[in-house]
Amino acid sequence: MTEAPAPARVVRSERRYQSISGYAMALAALLLFGFGALVFARHLAHPAVGVVLVLAGAALVPGFYMLKPNEGIIFTLFGEYKGTDRSEGLRWTHPLLSGQKISLRARNLNTPPLKVNDKRGNPVEIGAAVVWRVHDTAQAVFEIDDYTKFVSIQAEAAIRHLATLYAYDSGEDLEGDETTLRAGLDVVADALKAELNQRFASAGVEVLDAKLTHLAYAPEIAQVMLRRQQATAIVSARHQIVAGAVGMVEAALKGLSERNLVTLDDERKAAMVSNLLVVLCSDNDAQPVINTGTLYT
Repeated sequence: MTEAPAPARVVRSERRYQSISGYAMALAALLLFGFGALVFARHLAHPAVGVVLVLAGAALVPGFYMLKPNEGIIFTLFGEYKGTDRSEGLRWTHPLLSGQKISLRARNLNTPPLKVNDKRGNPVEIGAAVVWRVHDTAQAVFEIDDYTKFVSIQAEAAIRHLATLYAYDSGEDLEGDETTLRAGLDVVADALKAELNQRFASAGVEVLDAKLTHLAYAPEIAQVMLRRQQATAIVSARHQIVAGAVGMVEAALKGLSERNLVTLDDERKAAMVSNLLVVLCSDNDAQPVINTGTLYT
């Protein structure tokens, strides 16, 4: 005996609820109260008519509600979703409807620094600021138990996953144009925003902006990585110094040769090049040494 297939899950989406202007209904309620009081005061009709008018005006009162800008209210009738009203100001609806207000304003989520491993497996600390808002009230309320908590947890999961896709900094093991967390902040921010929108889609939430606010090596490897960066900077600086010194030595030898100031053989040229490179590439001031002899004695 085959089992019946499970019914397809229905995903509720927001639909507009058309409410009535609260000002018109307030006027109607005041007229009913006024006519009811007039019936009792002037005896214009049977007192039962006045009672009916007053009760009718009182029945309208529970249907009034007020919405501020960027605020919505979700209506249900005995548990059945009827729609969402986003109209501003004083509004009125059927008194039997139950309403739940929900904010449509942009909200800011600032995640604390999280310790994760980057693409190389190095522990890093990373944090982000996410600007988000509810764009589908039905999904946010009916598809998710607590959408604010959902956003917080999914944002943390997205940041952890993002960190594993990129290395913290460039290195010899990476391609020259490969994006890193440190150098490709804009690319990483766009990737984070795209992943957050994908994760938040089922909750009716959209991400307006996402940026990294904290990025650093974890304390246990920070000193080692700092020395690595310093060594890289020193090597780069030395390379530029040596390149500049070689150019200066070449210019000096060429100038001496063109002006016929001194005739140097290969051995004297080698000695001169050695002395100039020592002077130009040394970290400390060179100390002159007077040679009273020659290279050959």
